[in-house]
Amino acid sequence: MSAISMAGPSLQFCVDPGEFLAAAGDHLAADPMVSTVVTTVAHRLSAQQADGIAQPDRNWWLVVRDASGAVVGAGMRTAPFVPYPPFLLRMPDEAAVALAHALHERGEEVLAVNGALPAVELCAAELARIHGGRVEVSQHTRLHELGELARPAPVPGGLRLATEDDVELVTEWFAAFMGDADEQAGRPRGASAHDVPDRAEMLRRLRAGRMWFWADDTGQPVHLTAANPPSFGVARVGPVYTPPSQRGRGWASNAVAEVSRRIQADGARACLFTDQANPTSNKIYAALGYRPVVDMANLVIVR
Repeated sequence: MSAISMAGPSLQFCVDPGEFLAAAGDHLAADPMVSTVVTTVAHRLSAQQADGIAQPDRNWWLVVRDASGAVVGAGMRTAPFVPYPPFLLRMPDEAAVALAHALHERGEEVLAVNGALPAVELCAAELARIHGGRVEVSQHTRLHELGELARPAPVPGGLRLATEDDVELVTEWFAAFMGDADEQAGRPRGASAHDVPDRAEMLRRLRAGRMWFWADDTGQPVHLTAANPPSFGVARVGPVYTPPSQRGRGWASNAVAEVSRRIQADGARACLFTDQANPTSNKIYAALGYRPVVDMANLVIVR
């Protein structure tokens, strides 16, 4: 753990996700919908650490405190893909600017920042000012929460839990997911950096029982929907992937609806992110009853 003090908020960097949750858990739990990405990753990596799975040395967790010591912001740098963008939650403006200077002082190269507005804009702009370069938007995202589920028109087949025997197909579809999403949003394939879990991590996720295929009436998998375990009572759906040859047949709507129904039936709140540039996915989720909660952004610093 390390701390950087300033006249206003102070920044505390943690290397242990468990320590981070102990320090910031009440703050995160107060708005579990907006904090879903950070809390999901923190709980997952904390569990892995307890199982003896080491985390990269570059990982850190951020707790932002005001002058009274109250937690007023949080963030993390745990992305397993280049350029390892930090993910920031809401925090005071001066803290977001101070974070840019703290990262510079720590000798960290930061070429992308994801998360809540305006924190990511302020941090990225200050990093660009310090090091040179300009800030560009890679992706505008929007977090949605499910209200009352509106069931779509039924289609043949049903939901089937993906198992360890499906690891190759699940990995293939995870890899295709981001490239296809870029194309649907009008971006070049590969424009959005994202990780594909390695085989060991994919097997851990499959064993957790949080990935499902929609299988058609012949038993053939035609769609994949996954969901994270609930964190502070919120479960996030994603990724959601249908191969190009199977699109437009209602598989995604029915799969997401059923997974979302199960989340709510278990007593959790269901949420998901959409790419604001992808009208197809936004239309599907709105029709199911998902409503916007907050806008976020993935920013890159071009030098």
